[in-house]
Amino acid sequence: MAPNDPKESGGFFASIANSLSNFGSAMTKSVNGLVGYEGLEVVNPEGGTEDAEEEARRGRWKQEDRDSYWKIMQKYIGSDVTSMVTLPVLIFEPMSMLQKMAELMEYSYLLDLADECEDPYMRLVYSTSWAISVYYGLQRTWKPFNPILGETYEMVNHGGITFISEQVSHHPPMSAGHAENEHFIYDISSKVKTKFLGNSIDIYPLGRTRVILKRDGVVLDLVPPLSKVNNLIFGRTWVDSPGEMIMTNLTTGDKAVLYFQPCGWFGAGRYEIDGYVYNAAEEPKILMTGKWNEAMSYQPCDSEGEPLPGTELKEAWRVADAPKNDKFQYTYFAHKLNSFDTAPKKLLASDSRLRPDRYALEQGDLSKAGFEKSSLEERQRAEKKNREEKGHKFTPKWFDFTNEVTATPWGDLEVYQFNGKYAEHLAAIDSSSSSEEIDIRSTEFNPWQYEDLAAK
Repeated sequence: MAPNDPKESGGFFASIANSLSNFGSAMTKSVNGLVGYEGLEVVNPEGGTEDAEEEARRGRWKQEDRDSYWKIMQKYIGSDVTSMVTLPVLIFEPMSMLQKMAELMEYSYLLDLADECEDPYMRLVYSTSWAISVYYGLQRTWKPFNPILGETYEMVNHGGITFISEQVSHHPPMSAGHAENEHFIYDISSKVKTKFLGNSIDIYPLGRTRVILKRDGVVLDLVPPLSKVNNLIFGRTWVDSPGEMIMTNLTTGDKAVLYFQPCGWFGAGRYEIDGYVYNAAEEPKILMTGKWNEAMSYQPCDSEGEPLPGTELKEAWRVADAPKNDKFQYTYFAHKLNSFDTAPKKLLASDSRLRPDRYALEQGDLSKAGFEKSSLEERQRAEKKNREEKGHKFTPKWFDFTNEVTATPWGDLEVYQFNGKYAEHLAAIDSSSSSEEIDIRSTEFNPWQYEDLAAK
């Protein structure tokens, strides 16, 4: 922070800092009245601490399922459970993590605006609003399916974007993604890290996100806050993302620093975001404020962080209308991610849309979804064993492992980079003279390395 730190001057910035001083003061209550579950924290985002035992009896779990699952999970407290535990399909949504990565593209027009923008600070307003926009979808309390090694997800027919993601590693679980249109290039390497805390789980976004704005070659780097899923087993599940988001212009040194307020008693501060766009000298230039489930606004400010006279708060982004009472809290765009309308004409057989467990869950058949999920996981274990016996290594198709290791607030990350072969693949399809119509809906899901290895 620059010596002339606006946090010292009161006003708008001081109110942000004061809210942050209460980080971790969100209301929690141990369930001391429920025998066998003493010490578990239950959080009611709409209330105080006195109703924790009543809240603990709410939620999606039947009592017998809840009790059984708790007996299994309690030994994992304090652990990273990303791939340690087989979870029931009861808590899943019909989408894989690779599709979830593509959800960030819903409001990609904001990156188009950032690329077209002459003002370097407004570039950060638009690009940061884009990064915030995905949190409306991330508040869903359903877990996406863990991708199978070699699984992919493709998306076209949205904002002129071509998107591809791939599961590039199984242990540790890692995904890589690439998106591009005429205005920007987006790349991500992601290795989610978790910490199971009993009735909640902290999710650390261990990853590297880079955006290149094509007009001037500006490179942006994103560091998001962690997320916390509350009331996993006892009470109604809900998500909070308290902490700091930083979007840095690596080309100029300008940056946006935004604070996601933690949820306090009776919902105080929930969803709220406040912060500033700074120049390279760390002087505030534009204040930003809003709610990640509604809208973000901005206003030019002085060196003390106060709004400039004669200016007004203007809206940069607002969440689109969403379906009412949707079973999985999906937006219209989330439904498009499962649709073949956003698929290329020759979809890869490894695409997430084709997963039989995902499709069964989408159709409401939990029994079949559970069976298919177990079958895929068993086949993946068989592939791993076969690979090790043959001395083979898995090699991703669309991304290459690099020697680059990047530091994040939650640990170091190995970086995968887009190798360009997917663009060649699409070009070959477009230039093909074949007019044969392919029913991609009937394509069998096939991310496998060994074609002759049947699931057992």
